[in-house]
Amino acid sequence: MLKSLDLSGKVAVVIGGTSGIGKTMSIGLAEAGADVVPCSRRIDAADPVAAEIEKHGRRSLRLAADVADKQSLTAARDEILAKLGHIDILINCAGRIKRTPLLDMPEEEWTAIIDTNLTGTLRACQAFAPPMLQQGWGRIVNIASLTSFVALLEVGAYTASKAGVAGLTKALAIEWGSRGVNVNAIAPGVFRTPLNQQLLDGTDRGRELKMRTPLKRFGTVDELVGAAVLLSSEAASFINGEILVVDGGFLASGVNQ
Repeated sequence: MLKSLDLSGKVAVVIGGTSGIGKTMSIGLAEAGADVVPCSRRIDAADPVAAEIEKHGRRSLRLAADVADKQSLTAARDEILAKLGHIDILINCAGRIKRTPLLDMPEEEWTAIIDTNLTGTLRACQAFAPPMLQQGWGRIVNIASLTSFVALLEVGAYTASKAGVAGLTKALAIEWGSRGVNVNAIAPGVFRTPLNQQLLDGTDRGRELKMRTPLKRFGTVDELVGAAVLLSSEAASFINGEILVVDGGFLASGVNQ
């Protein structure tokens, strides 16, 4: 591994780090050398991921944190600082999505999705950035989406929230970059997970998503680890305010046949 990509000695926090993309990133950062704390709303969900991190010879903690509850985030931050000494990296993976036509969408559903995906990202950044700003070094990686750039049918609230995450990432980058904290985002394309496997493999929507992807396949979540390690590392010292798209060419796609 290039020395600038080595995360040894760094402490990373992954919000939503116990399942799907977040779990894979938690393990990937540990493999790159970081001590990693995978946070979840349920502390029992954090335990097996923390145990796997420890099998890699890294330190971890079992903590619950909810992006809807700022106090839970600051409590987790304070415990990490007390037990691990510092915080260098924050990955924001918590999110929610529901398919509903906008004409029929209850305001409560809209608000819940925006609150988790966009406002929750801000809450986590506000909670974990202060120790990074104080030490003059940090990396924050938000999770954007294809919908940060293009709309997908009937996920309007999710689309609005992820467009907001892209804008928030840039806003934080210009406020905090001069103080040593680089803020970027990863925009995943279509990745197969246990939650979406039936959609991707058995519907016209899934077939269209694959057709629009020039690599002619869906991604595997481990293919996001390289981007996460890069943006968390010293190698990203001059990358700030960037939305790094990992989508197999989806956004480059026009006519495919």
